[in-house]
Order: sequence, then structure tokens, then C-alpha cells
Amino acid sequence: MKAKACISLKFSSEKQLGAIVDALTPEINKPTTSRAKVLLEQKDKFLFLRVEARDTIALRSALNAYLRWVGSIIGVVSVLERSS
Repeated sequence: MKAKACISLKFSSEKQLGAIVDALTPEINKPTTSRAKVLLEQKDKFLFLRVEARDTIALRSALNAYLRWVGSIIGVVSVLERSS
């Protein structure tokens, strides 16, 4: 793997973080491509997203996908928290 990135995201609640980890785990366990590998780690209210890819195009694609998924999950959790 040639290209690497590590992103740390801080969340306001551990419930939000837990929902994100639960939702992304199946994708990480069975990726759709072998061009990139993603590792998730959570500590306190932080999510660490480590991406290793064969090239910068695969790195950018994987980062975009995971960050969009994180954004979508945050939106869904926020709506659910407001409605309860």
C-alpha cells in the first residue's frame, strides 16, 4: 500500500460514536474492493479512521465514501434523538 491517511473525529456523545462504528463495521469486514483497506478504532469520544490504499485515487475514493457515510449516520442519529 502506497497511500495512507489517518483521520480522527471527535463526537459529542458515545451513543453517536457507537452508532457509527456499528454501521461501518460490516463494510470494513467485507470491503467491496481490494484497492484500499480501512481500520476503525474508537477511544473515548474519538473515532480514528485509518485508510491505506494502493494509490491516491483509491485513497481519495475510500476517504470520500467513509466520511460521507459518517455524515449520513450523524444526520440520522440527530433526527432520531430529536424525535424521542
